[in-house]
Amino acid sequence: MLWFTWLAANTSQWMNDVAAAWMMTSLTTLPIWVALVQTASTLPVFVLGLPSGALADIVDRKRFFMLTQFWVAAMALLLCAAILSGAMTPALLLALTFANGVGLAMRWPVFAAIVPELVPRRQLPAALALNAVSANASRIIGPLLAGVLIASLGSVYVFVLNGILAVLSAWVISRWKREPVSRPLGREKLFSAMRVGMQFLRQSSHLRGVLVRISLVFFHSTALLAMLPLVARDLRGGGAGTYTLLLASMGTGAIVVAMVLQRVRERWSRDGLVVRGVILQSAAMAVMAVAHSPVVAVLAMFATGMAWITTANSLGVSAQMGLPDWVRARGMSMYQMALMGASASGAAVWGQVATITTVSTSLLIASASGVLCTLLVSRLMPDSGVEEDLTPTNQFRLPVAQAPPDSGHVMVTIEYRIDPARASDFRALMQESRRGRLRHGALSWELLRDIGDPGRFIEQIVDASWTDHLRRFDRVTAADVALRDRKQAFHIGESPPLVTRCVMESTIRHRSG
Repeated sequence: MLWFTWLAANTSQWMNDVAAAWMMTSLTTLPIWVALVQTASTLPVFVLGLPSGALADIVDRKRFFMLTQFWVAAMALLLCAAILSGAMTPALLLALTFANGVGLAMRWPVFAAIVPELVPRRQLPAALALNAVSANASRIIGPLLAGVLIASLGSVYVFVLNGILAVLSAWVISRWKREPVSRPLGREKLFSAMRVGMQFLRQSSHLRGVLVRISLVFFHSTALLAMLPLVARDLRGGGAGTYTLLLASMGTGAIVVAMVLQRVRERWSRDGLVVRGVILQSAAMAVMAVAHSPVVAVLAMFATGMAWITTANSLGVSAQMGLPDWVRARGMSMYQMALMGASASGAAVWGQVATITTVSTSLLIASASGVLCTLLVSRLMPDSGVEEDLTPTNQFRLPVAQAPPDSGHVMVTIEYRIDPARASDFRALMQESRRGRLRHGALSWELLRDIGDPGRFIEQIVDASWTDHLRRFDRVTAADVALRDRKQAFHIGESPPLVTRCVMESTIRHRSG
């Protein structure tokens, strides 16, 4: 049910983008305006990605998903009104395309977080590949439907159909029997959830590496999509039908590769797949830069689809595998922010290069730069290939306080007795502990050493509140348990490390009167 809903949502998005891009070519001939349609469509994901991801982690995902579909329907209605009234201008088209993109920005993180709820972890790569099939089937269906409607009835009917699909999708989602999620600690506040999401990113070298790679891939590859209407128009006999055919060819190539992606993934590492995908993508873009024959262009776009799904799926799976459930929507929203932010900026940059030079020159520069940057990142930030066990666990006993503080920061200290000869190894291990505590949402972390006793170390963690302190226990994974055991293996005291919890009086706001 959700897969078909996602197919409809992606089809609607592609129909909107195709209709808006082709409409822009009738309003202006400047390449920068045409390229900015892609920017307006993708920029909302960059601007709103983190708030929408935080909301998807803390509110009911079913209702949130439904709300995004009603938003898309409302934007389709406004687009229809602007066209029928004759008020459409290049600037207004960009503004309404941006507003429609807000729906995409809000719905993508919640859907990305829902998928792991429905399939076991071992089947997640296959499920994501199946979603990629949906996305690329929509890349064929959407442009074909849009092309037929534009040629026969006009662009306004594309937006009418988009609104109908959005409302139907919301109705389907309403029939989903999702199990309610228990929240004994209440919902996390939005800004706190956003802060914790950003902390997780800063402390996760794996996720940072994924985001850098996906940003580079889409910053360069979006040059072709952003200027494809102009490329299609300049081909022999080019027109709206040619543009639709090129997009459909790209989607077909992606679907074909998705069917064998599991076997391809077994042969090469993540970075091996990404580098090969970028090289194929760049080669196809270079062919598109000089192609005059529609047949050659169709073959090049087929190869582009193959490359796109290889890189996007490899990096998407890598991101999902590196995220625990409690922060999944936030993590995937940042993944989508990186992807769409790079697409938006790339479309603007390469569109401006095309305006100054030519479309062909811009595509050739983007293809060469994409390969060089990807090779450089693979060398400077290699993939370790090590996956943490992020299975949730309740092995950490929840602390009980006789009088839990209702305000003020909470400071936790853990005292270790360490053999001074092993102090260097212990300090190195505690850097992993620092990253883990901050990923879980702690405000700060310090490691203290007793000046008068070189074997006495104190780990100090500060949480924003007692509730935030308890939330960290809900976020413990099997990898955290293994890290705790490694730390305690250094402890040589007769009793376990001493844990003390204090409320920081200086942070409590006392009421007077």
